[in-house]
Amino acid sequence: MTEIFAPARLGPITLPNRIIKAATFEGATPDALVTDDLIDFHVRHAAGGVGMTTVAYCAVLPEGRTDRHQIWMRPEAVPGLRRLTDAVHAAGAAVAAQLGHAGPVANAASNRLPAIAPHRIPSPLGMRMMRRADQAELDRVVAAHARAATLAIESGFDSVEIHFGHNYLVSSFLSPFLNRRRDQYGGSTRNRARLALDVARAVREAVGDRIAVTAKLSMDDGVPGGFWLDESIQVAQWLAAEGSVDALELTAGSSLLNPMYLFTGDAPRREFAAAFPPPMSWGMRLAGSKFLREYPFQEAYLLDRARQFRAEVDLPLILLGGITRRETIENALAEGFSFVAMARALLREPDLPNRMRADAATPSLCVHCNKCMPTIYSGTRCVLVPTS
Repeated sequence: MTEIFAPARLGPITLPNRIIKAATFEGATPDALVTDDLIDFHVRHAAGGVGMTTVAYCAVLPEGRTDRHQIWMRPEAVPGLRRLTDAVHAAGAAVAAQLGHAGPVANAASNRLPAIAPHRIPSPLGMRMMRRADQAELDRVVAAHARAATLAIESGFDSVEIHFGHNYLVSSFLSPFLNRRRDQYGGSTRNRARLALDVARAVREAVGDRIAVTAKLSMDDGVPGGFWLDESIQVAQWLAAEGSVDALELTAGSSLLNPMYLFTGDAPRREFAAAFPPPMSWGMRLAGSKFLREYPFQEAYLLDRARQFRAEVDLPLILLGGITRRETIENALAEGFSFVAMARALLREPDLPNRMRADAATPSLCVHCNKCMPTIYSGTRCVLVPTS
């Protein structure tokens, strides 16, 4: 049986163990730059026993953020990011930067920059129309991913995770529901995957084997007519054939259309309404049940879908989705998954990996209330943990 807490290879790097802290926007960068709070957030997870922690969200361009307070990769960000990576390394873990462009999930009003999408559609976040991305903009996005990956190396990161999920820009191009283009980026699966393949190729060419490259890939959008397993498996096979990524973290759902499809568990509608200013708070109170739907939580709820990738894709896979027990991790590794990614359980208990290592029967205290989700606007945390 693969040992959870033994060192493990991820592309050109070695992680201390097989548990990864999944990207969860930290809400700790008010000036779009690293703060002591952001460093402390990731040091807690590193000291708590993860093999690698993931900094989210590092946009490749300023208009590619879901909020203007998010970091975007530029030279001014490097000194702070270097302080963060040095601190995480000192605490005993590796550290990844999640890179991406939010596309239709970007908040144009907050960013004060226009949002782009596969075609012209209204933005529920920016309360305005999004612009259809032209060839020059897509070329700029590809080049920006490569430049951001190079800055990640300069900042001391061990890995980059490219965001191909949740109907962010690349994912929106993959989705037949959102991508109605009739050019080389629309229609067939290969055309809709063109942007994803171009981005992954550009990142790999920029970094070589100096750091690991992973991609967070949606298995399905969770909406009728959206991206589905058969197409996602094909995209994963193309990525594997090109050798542009070292592993895939498999996810699901749409931040734009159906976010609870990823999270499952309770839908914190009242808490989200309280976190938003008007008129978004009014809209959440009136239509929150349609946007934040209820899906019952079960342990490792993405496993059944991820197994289909394990059978068809020759790449290391990272299992995500409601992992809270050591037994679940052991079973996933026994099935051939290379790593697991955890998020909400670690927000509740950053030291859960260390406790699992000491006692295999250690239970997670996470109750899947999802009230951590709205805290991204004020500092991501578990609301059940007392603050000092």
